[in-house]
Amino acid sequence: MRWFLAAALAAGLAAPAAAADPPARLNVLYIVADDLNTRLGCYGDPLAKTPNIDKLAAAGLRFDRAYCQYPLCNPSRSSLLSGRRPDTTRVYDNGTLARTTVGAVPFLPEWFREKGYYTARVGKIAHHAHEDQVTWDVSEHPRGPGGENLMTRAYAAVEGKGIGEFSLGWRATDTKDEEEPDGVVATRVIELLAEGKKSGKPFFVAAGFYRPHLPFVAPKRYFDSYPVEKIQLPAAPPNHPAGVPELALRYTPGDAKYSELERRQAVAAYLASVSFMDAQVGRVLAALDRLGLEEDTVVVFFGDHGFHLGEHGGLYRKTSLFEESVRVPLILRIPGKRPGVTRRLAELVDLYPTLAELAGLPQPAGLEGVSLVPLLDDPNRPWKSAAFTTVTRRPAQPGGVPAFGRSARTERYRYTDWDGGGVVLYDHDTDPREHVNLAADPRHGATVEAQKRVLTSGWRRALPPGRAP
Repeated sequence: MRWFLAAALAAGLAAPAAAADPPARLNVLYIVADDLNTRLGCYGDPLAKTPNIDKLAAAGLRFDRAYCQYPLCNPSRSSLLSGRRPDTTRVYDNGTLARTTVGAVPFLPEWFREKGYYTARVGKIAHHAHEDQVTWDVSEHPRGPGGENLMTRAYAAVEGKGIGEFSLGWRATDTKDEEEPDGVVATRVIELLAEGKKSGKPFFVAAGFYRPHLPFVAPKRYFDSYPVEKIQLPAAPPNHPAGVPELALRYTPGDAKYSELERRQAVAAYLASVSFMDAQVGRVLAALDRLGLEEDTVVVFFGDHGFHLGEHGGLYRKTSLFEESVRVPLILRIPGKRPGVTRRLAELVDLYPTLAELAGLPQPAGLEGVSLVPLLDDPNRPWKSAAFTTVTRRPAQPGGVPAFGRSARTERYRYTDWDGGGVVLYDHDTDPREHVNLAADPRHGATVEAQKRVLTSGWRRALPPGRAP
């Protein structure tokens, strides 16, 4: 009997082990805010009330130097969704459809869908009229009780201040959070998280919030959090922006008519919109936890580009190559990874390869970013030497050639070339607000030449050691 047991045990030990189940793939909760700069508590803003985004940052990795590739909605989103830079997508405005320029390449959620993920979005992920260029399992705009697209209503005239993107309009509403477009987005995304959990598949669920994009609209209680007397307008040296190329400054006609009080009100309204959006982010994150999905889900939060609030002589909106326009908030919260902050350079074009690697997916050919995953374990490791942003200016004459502005941001400097119309060099160690253009100062000639080489050598030469797209 003892011999039989020993033989049986030996046979059991010799038998091949049953194949282990493959590890479950992580879900992705993808949250993007429209026109969001770094006026957030977790980025050091003393006024911004953003407790939910701050909490997310405290539990994840906050990127202190993250940059968009083009500071306008459609070019930026086309770049990050395709994983390609604007010079490849050839999308430089809000009208060009990326699908017509990049062909049949898989956009980010399409790659996840192809690899077996349940994919769903509500709100603005691609640019407004371009959402149908991206294939999802579920793709929805926020709708009202009668089925109307709520963003049509949101862009209506705002108390005599004008219409749409090109006016500084704002309004405090008497509606509940859940009745505003972003509130509807949050409610529906919460439902989709539950549906994703039931689907039996890993999921990629995207929440595209419209705030704080103009017009600055939010329930009144968020406006009440920002008394106008506490708002400070941007300070600058008396001669600023002297010495800056004309192409670098894109003022919107009509902005100059606003009084100092109205400009303070505009900043307060922007911050109120940010706080309202933050509350909707909090609702979604609370639901993720309530559904028991927090330990299985990558959360990424970012803005599609920055936003000016009166800097550099009265710039508002975006489409400049100053820091306020091109720097974005970026937070990654990964199950099992330590929280922290990195000052290494990151770009929105890096999101595609990063999320693919975190999900254990192969990367499709042609991506022009690099995965940020190594920074999750070592936020201070050597990394890419520059981040690149471009923007165009319309030709002065019909039929003329657009002018390009191209900018390289290293950890210390920003160098920008305006297509023969002038160059800019800022030293962020001594001038973080970019007030003093050093490009014409002969004492900085060697630095100008070095930074020019960074820009002209391009993004491939700036990749981290040993990393390739």
